[in-house]
Amino acid sequence: MQPYLSDRYGNPSGSHRASAATKHAVEAAREQVAELLGARPDEIVFTGGGSEGDNLATKGAAWAAAARGLDGVVTSAIEHKAVLGAAARLAREGRRVVEIPATIAGVVDLDQLEAALDERTAVVSVMAVNNETGIVQPITEIAAAVRRLAPLAVFHTDAVQAPQWLDVGDAARDAELVAISGHKFGGPKGVGVLVVRSGVELVPLVEGGGHEWSLRAGTQNVAGIVALAAALAATHRYRSAETARIGALRDRLAKELAAAVPNITTNGDDRLRVAGLLHIAFEGIEAEVLLTALDRVGVYAASGSACSSGAIEPSHVLLGMGLDRDRALSSVRFSLGWDSTETDIDRAVPRIVECVERLRGATRR
Repeated sequence: MQPYLSDRYGNPSGSHRASAATKHAVEAAREQVAELLGARPDEIVFTGGGSEGDNLATKGAAWAAAARGLDGVVTSAIEHKAVLGAAARLAREGRRVVEIPATIAGVVDLDQLEAALDERTAVVSVMAVNNETGIVQPITEIAAAVRRLAPLAVFHTDAVQAPQWLDVGDAARDAELVAISGHKFGGPKGVGVLVVRSGVELVPLVEGGGHEWSLRAGTQNVAGIVALAAALAATHRYRSAETARIGALRDRLAKELAAAVPNITTNGDDRLRVAGLLHIAFEGIEAEVLLTALDRVGVYAASGSACSSGAIEPSHVLLGMGLDRDRALSSVRFSLGWDSTETDIDRAVPRIVECVERLRGATRR
């Protein structure tokens, strides 16, 4: 990134030599990203991140399809809020929006999804890897169902959680729209990609200049784009070895916690989970209380979201899987990545165990 944060400052849309250098950097990154994602360079749209990509895909496809009389939007109850929020906006505009629940395994219910598809469906959006449970969704099967039952629809997948664990070019090859975000695989925050397959029509969210094939007006974030491409290339190069290493760490964490802490349950099917996530329900403890205790001892984890009122809400993902509210409110997600080590597990396990024992003891008193 450094050269594009200092002396190579030209606007890539300009016509002078300083602009030519940055334009070349953007287009070289576009070619590199396209190859890694199984797309053509003219199918790569650089965005501000995953949420923007999801919104452009979901809203943009639905708006474009209105001229053809298509009004159906099908998504899942376990999607990221970027997709669910976009779908909610489309519902307020009068579209037929259907949210498909997931099974207890954490997988979208394919039978219900197929039942929701029809000839007026405009867009179907189902994520590649769930951001809370880490469960891989059956993207190939969903794409086949869309082609068969909703032939005029476009299929979008939020693949933000996928690149570090899966070859997105292969896993999402049947999706017309694919969103990723740089910071999930070692790139900077604030830059992402939306793959828009040739022939797919979108109405842009941001209009103005002709940047990014007229789908995203605004001067490109050159440093971010170059860094995203570099991070994606490194991720692709080391994915196999890193996935095995991180998966072993995750399995060790799960095994040691199961041995030391009674009454805990893993959420979702472990056979379908990517290597870096572990989602556990701690019976009898509110997740937010546990997270506060863990934070104080240097263990950073996550749970469901907090609404604007300040009241803690259970994870919509876990509720979408059919889990009860108490279990959802007691569930914590532990994430591991490229910088996780055996020492991290050595330090984390006793701290987690101590916090759980202390909180359960306080509850019993």
